[in-house]
Amino acid sequence: MVAAAAVIAMTLGGCSATSDAAGSDDAPSILNLGITEEPTSFAPALSGPGTLPYYQSVYDSLLLREPDGELSPMLATEWVYNDTQTELTLTLRDDVAFADGSALDSSDVKANLDAFAAAGGPESTQLKTLASVDAPDATTVVLTLSEPEPALLIYLSNSAGFIANEESLTGTALTTTPDGSGPYTLDATATTVGSQYTFVRNADYWGTELPYDTIVLKPLSDVSARLNALKSGQINGALLSNVSSGQEAAAAGFTQVPSEVNFHGLLFFDREGTAVPALGDVRVRQAINYAIDRDLLVESVLFGEGTATSQIFGTGAAGYDEELDSYYDFDPEKARELLADAGFADGFELTMPTVTIFDSTMLTLMQQMLADVGITVTFQDVPIADLFGQLRGGTYPSTYMQFAQPQDWVLINQFIAADATWNPFNTADPAVQELIDTYKNGDAEAQAAAAEELNAIIVEEAWFAPFYRVVQQLFVDENTTAVPQVEVAQPSIYNWAPKN
Repeated sequence: MVAAAAVIAMTLGGCSATSDAAGSDDAPSILNLGITEEPTSFAPALSGPGTLPYYQSVYDSLLLREPDGELSPMLATEWVYNDTQTELTLTLRDDVAFADGSALDSSDVKANLDAFAAAGGPESTQLKTLASVDAPDATTVVLTLSEPEPALLIYLSNSAGFIANEESLTGTALTTTPDGSGPYTLDATATTVGSQYTFVRNADYWGTELPYDTIVLKPLSDVSARLNALKSGQINGALLSNVSSGQEAAAAGFTQVPSEVNFHGLLFFDREGTAVPALGDVRVRQAINYAIDRDLLVESVLFGEGTATSQIFGTGAAGYDEELDSYYDFDPEKARELLADAGFADGFELTMPTVTIFDSTMLTLMQQMLADVGITVTFQDVPIADLFGQLRGGTYPSTYMQFAQPQDWVLINQFIAADATWNPFNTADPAVQELIDTYKNGDAEAQAAAAEELNAIIVEEAWFAPFYRVVQQLFVDENTTAVPQVEVAQPSIYNWAPKN
């Protein structure tokens, strides 16, 4: 954001979360939200999970994903696959315009899809199977895939589907200034990089108006800052990072919007033992799983607001197996035996990153549990803006992380496939790859069976050490309502409304 701050001179707009938050006939309605991250650019290709509200404010996506996960038309009114599921044809609206008045057409969509696939952004793997994009006429776009991609439509409702004006895709203009057709536009005069981003209603928006005239997104990476902003009336809602903060918010009279979206736990990137030989032995990874007292973590960290689990598949996924939630019961003696059998009776050292949003109580308990079986964990403080880049770059062999539990195919491509986003060491397994291929090319029944078997393998082989699924600590004030977004911790901007 240094470059962005240097380019734009912005002043802080003075707007209160409590004033006009519920809306009135004679005053503009304002929604103020605390967000854990801020964008490094407004180029759609660089959007990521933590920054979606910024992009949703100024860009339309090709498809709209409803709160329950159903897909609805947005920029694309119709979509159809060919028989082999390798060609997707989209029919576009013909009444959408960008801020400069130019019409959105198939050329813009093609340019954005091409740019997204090539940019290497946080979600670039969403279009890894995209072989080519054709625009035979102004309202038709044809995506040709190198192989079937079962989650493509979901991706087109997410980061891969945001469409900017083709004229802005070259150069650096989008670094600081969005150029979309969305429901809002960025108000630079009421925006300060690092403090708040103010979006005002797009008077020429083609779609249904959202209930707020203004949306203010405040990047607050520290959970205490979000909680204090909520309690002091600076924001109407925020996702808090831990249950203790949620309890404090509840005690102060704020309303929880519960949903069980995320799993928390350890990701083992170095499963071949390249950087840390111990992690290359399945017995060591299993030992780590047995060393974790999940029930204690649920009670001590979540105060009971969560479910202990040994699997990364969520309850709504076809691959979910309730029995796998308790596959690794707490058994430190078995953990020590496995470490000894693997040749690490004296333990080993493991370095992991930590950022401000991680729960310090949980980290301390986890560190002690692993120390009890001989594994010394050292935490390195990392700026939150650098964390994902360092993890994807293979800087760390393992990390604690909290992630959403998406639909099966999305989860496979985020965590399991050899080129998955969160498989930076590109670990491959023939049996796993065979099941991935079965899922990719199969019907719904075959996909469900493959997902279940995949889940069983990665739990038995201890590719991960999940701790629990947590009830989201999303809180709103008395003037605000929010609807949870399936598989996503932060609700879409479309899910917020004043409380009548």
